[in-house]
Amino acid sequence: MCTSALWLMCAILLFSTSLGCYHCFVDVQDSLRLCWGHILTEHNVRNVDACFRKLDRIFTNNERVIEAGRVGKGYDKQLKELLDAEILPMAEEFDKKLNDDTVYEERLQTAADNFIAAASKLPRVSGCFPPCGFQSAGAVYNCITCQYDSCEFPLDCPVKEIKVTENSKSRMWCDVPFHLPNDIEVIWRFAEEVKTQQVDQFKEVTAGVDRLYSIPSASLQHQGTYLCEIYSGQRSIVRLYYYLTGCGRPHRAAGDIRPVSAPRRAVTPHAWWSSPPPPPPFATASHSLFNCFAAAAIPLPRGSVLVINTRADRSF
Repeated sequence: MCTSALWLMCAILLFSTSLGCYHCFVDVQDSLRLCWGHILTEHNVRNVDACFRKLDRIFTNNERVIEAGRVGKGYDKQLKELLDAEILPMAEEFDKKLNDDTVYEERLQTAADNFIAAASKLPRVSGCFPPCGFQSAGAVYNCITCQYDSCEFPLDCPVKEIKVTENSKSRMWCDVPFHLPNDIEVIWRFAEEVKTQQVDQFKEVTAGVDRLYSIPSASLQHQGTYLCEIYSGQRSIVRLYYYLTGCGRPHRAAGDIRPVSAPRRAVTPHAWWSSPPPPPPFATASHSLFNCFAAAAIPLPRGSVLVINTRADRSF
């Protein structure tokens, strides 16, 4: 048993082995006052260590106490107030007075039950929403660590692929399932043609508070990855990625020599004749977005060009 000269050191050593709601909020000196007169009835001796072990059993290792303490951000102050209301009057009453361990058992168990009932009524939070984003509002108080558990997700969300057809309307929502602060700023960025999460490959498109990015009429130039990043103050909260891709009606790239109204006659399936414009005699380009056909231009005698369209998918 600890002597009076070593009480404080004993209490610190005992409390350092485990944490809980009790140890998070009740001062060691108050615990010493509470346990000063703890008597082991069986041996009729005063034993402070046994009182501390009783506190651990009734509070620290009590799953109901731990669960009751899982409150939302900022409500740890109320937890302390509730626990102080139960423990401090008892510490004042028991200080320098002898009481049997059975009295301690009954009074401490009642204090724990009262704390559980009151703490369970404090606001809860929904917790964390995987898989990404800095979610401070989802933090839950943990009596085992005496801290709020952070969600600890990466800022970057997985890339979401969006398939569209040429000239169709496309919308991207910068939306998240968790609560956002009131002072957010939304920045949209674009990385042309590539599917990427490398932030340095993006160029800023717009900034403000609008979480909707709309493309009225999709075309080849819109292929690539769109990044929506939400800020609160100077802190980045989350980054969402959308990869825009698709295959629609044949797209004629800049420089393709076929005029829309040019006279043509079929030679083979998907082939026709066309007279070339002024130099350069021909130029073609193939693209994966909005282009189900790959164009090939073959120079022929007397200044004519045979343009052949071949499908990327031979299943037609």
